[in-house]
Amino acid sequence: MNPLYVGIDVSSTNNVVYFMKPDGTKIKNFSVPNSKDGSKKLVKDVLSALTSYSLTDVIFGLEATSVYGDNLVCFLREDGSLTPYNRKIHVLNPKQVSKFKESYNDLPKNDYVDSFIIADCLRFGRINKEVYLDDYRHKALQNLTRARYVTVQNLTKEKQRFMNVLFKKYSSFTQEKVFSDKFGATALAVYEEFDSADTLAYMDLHELTEFLQKKGKNHFSDPEAIAKAIQKAARSSYRLPKTVNDSVNQVLAISISSIKALESQIKEFDKAIANQMQLIPNTLTSIKGIGPVYSAGIIAEIGDINRFPSQEKLAKYAGLAWTQHQSGGFEAQNTRLIKTGNRFLKYYLGEAAMSLVRCDAEYSRFYHLKYNEVNKYQHKRALALTARKLVRLVFRLLKDNRLYVER
Repeated sequence: MNPLYVGIDVSSTNNVVYFMKPDGTKIKNFSVPNSKDGSKKLVKDVLSALTSYSLTDVIFGLEATSVYGDNLVCFLREDGSLTPYNRKIHVLNPKQVSKFKESYNDLPKNDYVDSFIIADCLRFGRINKEVYLDDYRHKALQNLTRARYVTVQNLTKEKQRFMNVLFKKYSSFTQEKVFSDKFGATALAVYEEFDSADTLAYMDLHELTEFLQKKGKNHFSDPEAIAKAIQKAARSSYRLPKTVNDSVNQVLAISISSIKALESQIKEFDKAIANQMQLIPNTLTSIKGIGPVYSAGIIAEIGDINRFPSQEKLAKYAGLAWTQHQSGGFEAQNTRLIKTGNRFLKYYLGEAAMSLVRCDAEYSRFYHLKYNEVNKYQHKRALALTARKLVRLVFRLLKDNRLYVER
């Protein structure tokens, strides 16, 4: 193997490139636009260097920088002029590059230095496997599942902001469980359609009961009891000056619109993901509680399961592995999850694990067993361990291409 190492520091406008020989010496350092034309020039210079220095392989490395490197990775993979050479493409974790840079003293922080660090990191060889792009169906699915993940996070944040503002208008509503679903259609209608706590607290009980029946589409078994609980909470809530109350109403109305829009987006993502999953046969949906969305989120990040030689490697890739704290004869029993890993895969495994807790007797027993073992961080710990247990199941089902049979 006689490789050319190509370190690329990616940004939204330019890609700074460093060519390095196998012995670590510099060939050239230059910048090209982050565009199709810039990438063509990069490949042209790569071919020139390979020919001039009689090199047989080319190893590209770039730091993961949001979405700015995705197009470049696809371009380098598809470019036919590089076919005669053994070509590898690595996307490096920024933390890995930063730690590697610490081994050099007094290096400045600029794009040219960073491209050198990336090239040298490739030369030392202590890097992960090359980027997985064997099946573009997984990349297409990944675009959808990651966008859904971001939308879910935004919805969670919007709901938290909403509850903070709601406390100003109806403080007791956030303290007591008046509604079974604080963001259900009936609850949102109550928040939005009544101007103040006084209006709600002293309106006719019969009228409020009819309002709840209408908004709840007659699903409440005892709407009058709920109406009484609402009025009780309204009467015990703080009162706001009218000017402040009016501004709070405006904020709540806008926030409700945002929540509804985000929920609508998630539904559209779910439909698109389900359609995309029809193109990717898998056995994960045989697990009760794991539908097309959760299985898609897992498969989109894993890709080809054969990339992982063991379920331990898959767990580490998902960030579901624990640090080791050992010295001499001592080994700590309480350790933390590693801080690295694929956060999207970790999220979907966690969501799938929680669904299994509700639907599968074995996983329910396991979760509650781990929950009751400690007094702190019970849910967080139990969910992480349950997700780790799920990794073994996912690995086996995908590896053997077999269906899940509940015990």
